[in-house]
Amino acid sequence: MGVVLSNIIAIYRRELQSYFVSPLAYAIAGIFWFITGLFFVMILLGPDGILPGVAALDLQGQQLGVPIPPIDVPYEFIRAFLDRMGWLLLFILPILSMGLYAEERKRGTLELLATSPITNWAVALGKLLGVLTFFTTMVVPMLVFEAIAIGGSNPPMSPSIPLLAHLGLILLAAAILSIGMFISSLTDSTILSAVLTFAVILLLLLIDLIAKIVPAPIGEALGHLSLLKHYNTLIQGIFDTSALILFASYIFLGIFLTAQSIDALRFQRQ
Repeated sequence: MGVVLSNIIAIYRRELQSYFVSPLAYAIAGIFWFITGLFFVMILLGPDGILPGVAALDLQGQQLGVPIPPIDVPYEFIRAFLDRMGWLLLFILPILSMGLYAEERKRGTLELLATSPITNWAVALGKLLGVLTFFTTMVVPMLVFEAIAIGGSNPPMSPSIPLLAHLGLILLAAAILSIGMFISSLTDSTILSAVLTFAVILLLLLIDLIAKIVPAPIGEALGHLSLLKHYNTLIQGIFDTSALILFASYIFLGIFLTAQSIDALRFQRQ
């Protein structure tokens, strides 16, 4: 067990270091921060933002002499912001995951990994943890701005809601990256890997829309596979064990399929 753990850590450190020395990774992080910054400002202060909307409602209530129901601004902000973030992952994460194995194929080092004493499970898990850690470092600056935005709310917001919402964001990212890793193991083209990952994840995000036009019980079963449906549950501050199980299942499935893909390559070489 100790040997397996040390192998996972070695792969993890190697993968994480490769992102911090990659110009493409820094370019992706810069684009991510720029777009999320725009979302942050527009959701709070834009023409249709939360704060101008609340101010307009309050002014209207004062003019009409009608009391306006209280609006939980921090909650609405967190929900709207992470909703936009979830859709942004659809474009950002396929680019991060496209080179996990495709680059190894292109450089000819995948055969070395496939025939090395390190198990395919350890390699896949180490790679997934590495790219997920890099994505988490991209999210950390936004957490600071979110804390500043909601820190002055009165009454203060319960910390369980943003924590659960951001857990949902990390789980969604892990599920997408895991599936992208498997697709990357099938080809030596990073562009093809990114495009296929985008298409598959888009299908899994919108599968609940397809489920609505499919007769039950097949439609109900398809609806439970939707990443977007369960992600929305978590960012609303609702603790749902079925959502956690679904994300864990996608993560496990991606790692399992990746290991099987490399096993097939190992068999071909033998």
